Amino acid sequence: MTEKKGIEKFKDELIKNANYIVRKGKGLLAADESTGTIGKRFKTINVENTEENRRAYRELLVTTPDLEKYISGMIMYDETVYQKTKDGKRFTEILKEKGIFPGIKLDTGTVSIINSHNETFTQGLDNLGERCKKYYQEGCRFAKWRAVLRISKDTPSTNAMKENAAGLARYAIICQENGLVPIVEPDVLCDGDHDIDTCATKCEKVLHEVFKALFDFGVLLEGMLLKPNMITPGVDSKQKVTHNDIAWKTVRTLRRIVPPAVPGIVFLSGGQSEQDANENLNAMNQIKHVAFPWNLSFSYGRALQCSCLNEWKGKSENVKKAQEALLHVAKNNSEATQGICHSEGSSAGKQDLHEKNYVY
Repeated sequence: MTEKKGIEKFKDELIKNANYIVRKGKGLLAADESTGTIGKRFKTINVENTEENRRAYRELLVTTPDLEKYISGMIMYDETVYQKTKDGKRFTEILKEKGIFPGIKLDTGTVSIINSHNETFTQGLDNLGERCKKYYQEGCRFAKWRAVLRISKDTPSTNAMKENAAGLARYAIICQENGLVPIVEPDVLCDGDHDIDTCATKCEKVLHEVFKALFDFGVLLEGMLLKPNMITPGVDSKQKVTHNDIAWKTVRTLRRIVPPAVPGIVFLSGGQSEQDANENLNAMNQIKHVAFPWNLSFSYGRALQCSCLNEWKGKSENVKKAQEALLHVAKNNSEATQGICHSEGSSAGKQDLHEKNYVY
């Protein structure tokens, strides 16, 4: 009998793992900040950006008691994959024992598209197959790749949409050929003064290009996840909208484009506060008058970690309080995936987390 190769070899595993990640009540902790980005986070709490401080903070995250009740996977940066606790146990082993999938950020940042209006293309395709194989052997079972698009009068351009869609599709198929569930992240930034309907129209076009490319490249839709932005007005817009407005426009946009074969959608928080990201997701899962075929969940970084970081402040005596803060926010978002969250957040949960032209 001929040995199965490529996607066929991993097909059943990919489908099983994708569904495991987005089962009801579970979501992803995005802790894949680069060394530079986590340095910015540490600066806000007066913590020096050293390898030991990064290790200590990530140990705090992975060892949080009961985290597995609400989190199904943790996206990591390359450094984190190899880090250990003070007792010498690898983070990946702790996560696996909890039933939390280790995941890996595979893109290597963006570069400018020549002759464009400040548009970018995501790098990292060189040697991607070998990198996927390595991370699979290290215990990772899913990956993430972020494409960045911007809304303005002239953007996102057709060229930028097609280039980024093709990059996402190439990444996704290479992941699947090596056993990793690809999280496809077309991040349409909320920078700008556009209204919510402009955001919806532009995002529909972006998602159309993404799924056309995924189909053209033969990506197994049942073995991938989508990580889009929510449909919101630009941060400089004067338009006032409710959580229900955002929920409906987001679900409507997805229903028009995303095939039912995709098991789940894990939203990025896009600089929203912990509370806004939570309430918007909760409102989506409370929609009853239309059906949607995917589980709607979360893949939050700042909107899961803000309260935790503010409690920690780099001090070992604050670890327990920081873990309790993380667990509280994770529980709220778990409930939001079921449309049953009624919990109030902390003052840190209302903190504006937007960063213009956000990079990792």
